[in-house]
Amino acid sequence: MAIDARAAARREMSGVERMATEMAARLPALAPDRYVVRRPPPVLAHRAGHLWEQLVLPATAGSALIYCPANLAPLASRRNVVVIHDVAPLREPGWYSGAYAAYQRLILPRIARRARLVITVSDFSREEIVATLGVSPGQVAVVGNGVDARFSPAADPARARREYGLDRPYVLVVGSRIARKNLGALAAADAALRERGIDLVVAGSGRGHLRAEDGHELRALGYVPEGLLPGLYAGAAALAMPSLYEGFGLPVVEAMASGTPVVAADRAALPEVCGGAALLVDPDDGGALAGALLAAVTEPATGERLVGAGLQRAAAFTWDRTARETDAAIAGVLGQYPG
Repeated sequence: MAIDARAAARREMSGVERMATEMAARLPALAPDRYVVRRPPPVLAHRAGHLWEQLVLPATAGSALIYCPANLAPLASRRNVVVIHDVAPLREPGWYSGAYAAYQRLILPRIARRARLVITVSDFSREEIVATLGVSPGQVAVVGNGVDARFSPAADPARARREYGLDRPYVLVVGSRIARKNLGALAAADAALRERGIDLVVAGSGRGHLRAEDGHELRALGYVPEGLLPGLYAGAAALAMPSLYEGFGLPVVEAMASGTPVVAADRAALPEVCGGAALLVDPDDGGALAGALLAAVTEPATGERLVGAGLQRAAAFTWDRTARETDAAIAGVLGQYPG
């Protein structure tokens, strides 16, 4: 089994890149005789690497199956096991550049239908994939994301606080500054928190193929390096995730593992992933978001309940479990198609 590690070669991590990085390390460690990692040079990690993925990867893989953990896969190959995290570009093309949405509309259904197996990260995404891409339910397996042990209440926030000048308590948002993250809905929460001496800060950068959101500007930290992220989570008074669409929503689990209360949208996969361990609100209701965040950070009983429930919930999500379940799904494909 060849592992497509193009997304793992990228410097900046989103949930897609994090899964690719974790699986490129953990699957070969779990079954070294089964997996070989195919990683392009960093210069081919992004758009310049499409031809590498479409042509070089299947050529070098030979007769091996190809595990592709980042939505795309060699279109001409019929030996793919592909992870499709969500189908947001097809559901809401206005959130993306026209060229990117058109490319996804062209290639994603073909990749899904030709794959030996599609893996996705939540039951929500499985239903979306079946409804949107024209694949049968039996062709789609669900394997959730994990959370690294670095994300813990014991993580030291001091370095992150110094690096970003976080002298006051803060509520954290983690995600790209794009339309589907719905950050403009936090305007009322930003004002209400500031009145109580609490900052609302956003960790994440923009991406060229994703449409930026207009409207209320929040304090932006930019892309936060991996070494600072656990402390940034652990030091936060709460995490806000008002997204309109998530196939999984990895920041909510990372925050829970860090002992940080979570307020999230009641949309898409977030209720499924949060599992009752967060305050869920209508992301179109700015007042409700503000009220929930104030409750999480100013009401001790609410905050303590969310921390306890979040730690218990996050314990169910580990990258080791993701690797084992992925390997089991792949083993089934290998047994069915031995050559």
